[in-house]
Amino acid sequence: MRPFWRSFWASIFAYVVLSVFVIILINIVIFSVAGSFMEKEKFKINDNSYLELNLNFNIDERSGIATSNDFNNPISKSYGIHQIRKVLEKAKKDEKIKGIVLRIPNVNMGLSTIDNLRDCLKDFKNSGKFIIAYDETYSMGAFYLNSVADKIYLYPQGMVDFRGLGSEVMFFKKALDKLDVDVQIIRGKGNKFKGAVEPFMYEKMSNENKLQIKKLLDDVWRNMTHNIKDSRNISLESLNEIADSLYSYNASGSLNHQLVDDLIYEDQLDSIIRKNIGVNNEEKIHSISFKKYLDKTLKQNPMAMGSSFGSKKGNIAVVYAVGTIVSGKSSEGNMGSNTIVKAINKANKDSTIKAVVLRVNSPGGSALASDVIWRSLEKTKENKPVIVSMGDLAASGGYYISCGADRIFAEPNTITGSIGVFGMIPNLGRMLENKIGITFDRVETNEHAAFTMFDALDKKELATFQKGVDQIYDTFITKVAMGRDGLKKSDVHNIAMGRVWSGKEALDLELVDEIGSLQSAIDFAADKVGIENNKVKLIHLPERKNDELLELLSSLEIGTKSSNEAMEYINNMNSIFKKTVKSPHVKDKYQTIFPFEIRIF
Repeated sequence: MRPFWRSFWASIFAYVVLSVFVIILINIVIFSVAGSFMEKEKFKINDNSYLELNLNFNIDERSGIATSNDFNNPISKSYGIHQIRKVLEKAKKDEKIKGIVLRIPNVNMGLSTIDNLRDCLKDFKNSGKFIIAYDETYSMGAFYLNSVADKIYLYPQGMVDFRGLGSEVMFFKKALDKLDVDVQIIRGKGNKFKGAVEPFMYEKMSNENKLQIKKLLDDVWRNMTHNIKDSRNISLESLNEIADSLYSYNASGSLNHQLVDDLIYEDQLDSIIRKNIGVNNEEKIHSISFKKYLDKTLKQNPMAMGSSFGSKKGNIAVVYAVGTIVSGKSSEGNMGSNTIVKAINKANKDSTIKAVVLRVNSPGGSALASDVIWRSLEKTKENKPVIVSMGDLAASGGYYISCGADRIFAEPNTITGSIGVFGMIPNLGRMLENKIGITFDRVETNEHAAFTMFDALDKKELATFQKGVDQIYDTFITKVAMGRDGLKKSDVHNIAMGRVWSGKEALDLELVDEIGSLQSAIDFAADKVGIENNKVKLIHLPERKNDELLELLSSLEIGTKSSNEAMEYINNMNSIFKKTVKSPHVKDKYQTIFPFEIRIF
């Protein structure tokens, strides 16, 4: 019996120890969460305070938490531009907040996101409160954002990287030739501007692709310089001369050409802030991190600030269609048709939801998945208005899912259009034989039964795939014509052919209805269904499964993500490549996608 009792008491002891451990762990979590609420209650803003905004956080389409395999930053929190707008509106009315100091030397975000943040800051400044900017250097994108400030200050040995805009595309054709890889490209008829496939076909840009990128960059540059002209009172001719002559590549050049207002050391900034607040050197001034102000404001009143951690009920649904379009469920960087359709259907069936706003930020992707999403929106339109708000990018499949909406809003620098289709099928057989000696043989009951990616397509197979691509393109332009009153199918083809347009150009071409932000689209939807602005309650879809503990862990901020433009491009193209090489029978073999997103750093 002794062994029995020894085992019995050992088991009891182990159970007690485990129970105590679990209780301690639960208490740690409870006290941590409780502590965060206590901290919220303690958050106090003193008189003579100002916000310091340095963009030490991610700005995305919506607030939330993402996990990654990055050891240095396994959990990161992002903040939606809509929530940032709401918080800045609150700060504008907060009597204790006297102004904002921008500490933004560089940015890494899409064009429309920069414009959105700039407009939010401009609105704040129009309230009569000050905005000043200071840093040691300014990148091109950072200077554009900072140019909204009343005054811009630069370190005496600093510079402004004001050189204009450029775009560089990486081409893989020579590398593929050296590897004996043949990528078979099928483009829709007339899709000569569909540049997504060019890195696999050519060694440099086609004339058509170079033309459309140049036109797009010119439009973006024109929008940026007009805004800088208005803020800094510098003529367009002078701004282009500064860019062409590299006058701003030292501090004195930046000052002499009025890009900045003065050259100061950081220790001199305090007296300038005091002067703007209107206090002497003896009185205290208080700096508040904008991120901290943002966090506390969202926690104190999540529903009013449009936080995605707010109410599960609302009268207007904002559905976020963000990422590359794929079949199935959404994942990091991809919007899955199943996930988005489920969200749209939920909004459609909920009688308390009176209108749907689809927020699109996507380069496109699977033609089939795009059509599945398009269909769910068409069915929703039978019951309630569907309004589209385009973000940085709503191109190709991103435009496909948008084209049938009751009204489409785009930002001035939204990249849209790219109405075209392609398929890519690699032939890896020659590479495997020549490089490592692997060969293939086949037996088949029918002529095309063993079609794989280890042999070239024959004429009939190529013709079949070409027919499929052409049919999808015809369907695409037909649905655009159906959705855009006043445009014939022939009109759509003439402005399609895979070509991309800025938001302003798309307005002139009738591809969109109005230039405006997400808030503009929400206001329009509310007005259309008779909801007063102060009674709008947003519900954010698809639902996110972040919980309080994950929210707490996100605040640990172990590190910050870094990105490499070239690797981003390669990864983007690699994702397209992987979709097309899996099998000729995969659902996503035909693509309506724009190959890159123009970002300003």
